[in-house]
Amino acid sequence: MDEARRGAVEWPTLLLLIACYAVWLLGTTWGAAVWLPLGICVTGVAIALQSSLCHEALHGHPFRARVWNEAAVFPCLCLMIPYRRFRDTHLAHHRDEHLTDPYDDPESNYLDPSVWDRLPGWARAVLRANNTLAGRMILGPFIAQWAFLRADWQAIRAGDRGVREAWLWHVPQVAVVLAWVWVAAMPVWGYLLAVWLGIALLKIRTFLEHRAHARASGRTVIVEDRGPLALLFLNNNLHVVHHMHPEVSWYRLPGLYAARRAHYRRRNDGYVYQSYGQVFRDYLWRAKDPVAHPLWPWWRG
Repeated sequence: MDEARRGAVEWPTLLLLIACYAVWLLGTTWGAAVWLPLGICVTGVAIALQSSLCHEALHGHPFRARVWNEAAVFPCLCLMIPYRRFRDTHLAHHRDEHLTDPYDDPESNYLDPSVWDRLPGWARAVLRANNTLAGRMILGPFIAQWAFLRADWQAIRAGDRGVREAWLWHVPQVAVVLAWVWVAAMPVWGYLLAVWLGIALLKIRTFLEHRAHARASGRTVIVEDRGPLALLFLNNNLHVVHHMHPEVSWYRLPGLYAARRAHYRRRNDGYVYQSYGQVFRDYLWRAKDPVAHPLWPWWRG
């Protein structure tokens, strides 16, 4: 538990949650009525921010009780990912010894080379494009959603009750959002565009969060950005700090990093970018990594 949490509520996180929902309401009503593209953009930003706040909730913020954290992010603004599936897969992802593993890391973007070799040419072309930042933002939301749905459907068919119950609980979470959109100024197709935009923004963060590296501590990135994207991502650009201290609130991560900057940079073997501007310059149209895991399977040893 975060030692700095003396009260029952972390007010910065709770106030940000309230602001996030206010912006979402504003985007789907006033913004959409004034100019639909404006409403879509505002709503998309709110959807991305709520996803970052869902990440805070599953790590125990802003309340000490899990039930209240889940209640705080109950409406599924992005429509696509059940909160409880996000919670379970993300906590599994925090087993750092499995980071980037094509099988044991649920958030890995790498494939087993033997799987890659069997793919048809069109699938390889799509996945290569997905390994550029532009491709990850444009195609990534669809590719990731397809892979996620397919894996969960297979789990449900195999009798996984936890996965099935997460999807059943997801129904009312989506229903409250769609009920609001139905009566708001934004058309449903406009809201779906906002969902795509929100997920595309999140793909900027996840694009290079982890790399193939023989040492587990060298697989997690630092992006020393302090701009609007860092706020949208709730400082998870300082990703190695989060992985080392997953219980620490988002607003404390910059302080932790500043206090031991050299230590974190040594720990992740210099996997550092100065800003998201640098990431865009380097990788907007160029792949950072191969799709097939470049160290598989030897890195496991």
